[in-house]
Amino acid sequence: MNKTIVIGSDHGGFNLKAVYIKALEEWGYTVEDQGPDCLDSCDYPLFAAKVCNSIKQDDAKLGVLICGTGQGMTMTANRMGVRAALCTNEFLARMAREHNDARILCMGERVTGQGLALEILKAFLETEFGGDRHQRRIDLIDTVSK
Repeated sequence: MNKTIVIGSDHGGFNLKAVYIKALEEWGYTVEDQGPDCLDSCDYPLFAAKVCNSIKQDDAKLGVLICGTGQGMTMTANRMGVRAALCTNEFLARMAREHNDARILCMGERVTGQGLALEILKAFLETEFGGDRHQRRIDLIDTVSK
């Protein structure tokens, strides 16, 4: 498993991003922080694009995108062709990886407390894609979305 995590946020997810970076480094991951580097108001699609482009270049990487609700980041990543999942509990995080091979975890800083957010991140990172019947369904996503 690749131990590199690509992470980005907007101003609404900046504080949770800092918590995640600290935890990821403590857990032995290498973190590629795609910004921003301050709390100034900024546009989430720009940071989502940076993370998505990095993920597209390396099939082994996983990513994290954080904004106020997680909705905007999720929509942007999926629009860019990277499977992203907005998760509000550990079960959703595990299923997003195991059944859907989600490459990016999306979070909403304003809707999920830091303790739960860390548990969601851990569940996402520790779950492997199940393959088999799930791969067939992912292939269908690609087919029907063209």
